[in-house]
Amino acid sequence: MNSAQLENKEDRDSKSSRPLVSTATVDLKQSATLAKVVQHSSDSIRLALIEAQYALKDTRDKPRGRGVLIIMSGVELAGKGDALRQLREWADPRLFNVKARLPVEPHSPAWLRDASLLPEKGEIVILFGSWYGDLLQSHMEYLQDKKDSKKNKDDAAPKMTGARFQREIEHLHAFENDLRAQGITVCKCWFDLSWDQLQKRMDDVSKADQKWLHLHGLDWRKKDQYQTLQKLRKEMGSDWVEIDCEDEAERDLKFGHVVLNALTEPRLPMATAARRWQLAEIPAPLYAPDNAVMEKETYKSRINAAQKKLEKLIQRCDKRSIVLVFEGMDAAGKGGAISRIVAPLDPRQYQVFPIAAPELHELRHPYLWRFWSKLPEISKNSSNMTIFDRSWYGRVLVERVEGLIRAGEWQSAYQEINRFESDLISGGTIVLKFWLSISSEEQERRFSARQETPHKRFKITADDWRNRKRWDDYLQAAADIFAHTNTAAAPWVIVATDDKYTARLAVLESLNRHLEAVLDESK
Repeated sequence: MNSAQLENKEDRDSKSSRPLVSTATVDLKQSATLAKVVQHSSDSIRLALIEAQYALKDTRDKPRGRGVLIIMSGVELAGKGDALRQLREWADPRLFNVKARLPVEPHSPAWLRDASLLPEKGEIVILFGSWYGDLLQSHMEYLQDKKDSKKNKDDAAPKMTGARFQREIEHLHAFENDLRAQGITVCKCWFDLSWDQLQKRMDDVSKADQKWLHLHGLDWRKKDQYQTLQKLRKEMGSDWVEIDCEDEAERDLKFGHVVLNALTEPRLPMATAARRWQLAEIPAPLYAPDNAVMEKETYKSRINAAQKKLEKLIQRCDKRSIVLVFEGMDAAGKGGAISRIVAPLDPRQYQVFPIAAPELHELRHPYLWRFWSKLPEISKNSSNMTIFDRSWYGRVLVERVEGLIRAGEWQSAYQEINRFESDLISGGTIVLKFWLSISSEEQERRFSARQETPHKRFKITADDWRNRKRWDDYLQAAADIFAHTNTAAAPWVIVATDDKYTARLAVLESLNRHLEAVLDESK
């Protein structure tokens, strides 16, 4: 049964379990026409919304399922909360996952704080307060500080400069485009209110409530701040839906139709290969790894020195996060190298994540979602390190080689990965990637040794033996990874040796050199 037949069968099976909301339940394609014909009345939009909600929910476990993300922002007192309340009265409130928060000092990348809240297939998430609110408030505070500093040149301005604001917006647009390509409809609503209307509503707000409004970092009585906000709104992009909030009934109805359109919007076409794939040249060390053996005493002396140096470098990283990625051939020594890295460190300074095949709930999210939730948060007290034993590169390794995804999907993944790593680096994270390689003969010896050693048997599976038949395919996939994702800021370090001591030492010393170079650059 091919994928199209499987999806058609899922369509038929799911209809029997769908709640009855009318005598004739519509599917996604039928729902798409509702937004065009529905009349401006509460009854008709209620029915259309509920039908669309359940049609979306039916895509939960389908290959081409999708989620919907609604971002709400805008002028204070425009009525965002009231519009959301009316939406939940019209539709099934159980199928709206609302996340609300006040603006905070933004992380970089700006999307990282809310990445874990993104919708899975069949889900609708409404962000009432998001990364855009963080950026707006922080940049408005910077502009106000800059204005005040003309009077006092000793004042320190916040970090959200105009250049950084624009850069973060560009990163957000790229991030949102990646979400759309993987099945998440992103709808951004700006609730607008004229200056005169805002002032009238401010007159009706109690003094106590007006003090609360100032917690958002803006004085809504100052017209220059209002005008600056409107100017910045234009700089956030043309893909926002502006909702005029002067008339409350029209506001609510407009918001309802905007959400309905988002629910019924068809998913973007799946990526397809645009051209014949040009295979990269396989680096020579992958064909013939070094087989020189290091003396044990030499290894001990050098590894101890490298570990002491690493401990000092981590202390110098000045609260910066570090992300290490380990990929390579099975049994090439990733676990041993990781153990030598963390040995001198305080356990509170690092986290190690072994990555296996995704769980069912993870498959309902964009591919990178399960890695976003494991990224380190910048600590105010110390640096921290996150180590991935296997990583997001599985998209262009095992999933590519084993034919688990279409060619267009893995071909487009390289640029998505580059954007992801670039976002991390722009926020101050240090990224370094290791590829560990051994010869095919050495791998067979290590596999056999694992089977014969009781406490190592868990390391070997039938899949490991089966993957040996695809040895050359994995080497080619590795070569393509180096060609398309090796960057100056997030480089690959190839460690190709059959000697465990040499491999462990090479990893540690390469890490130390990279950290030193980054620290020297930042002086």
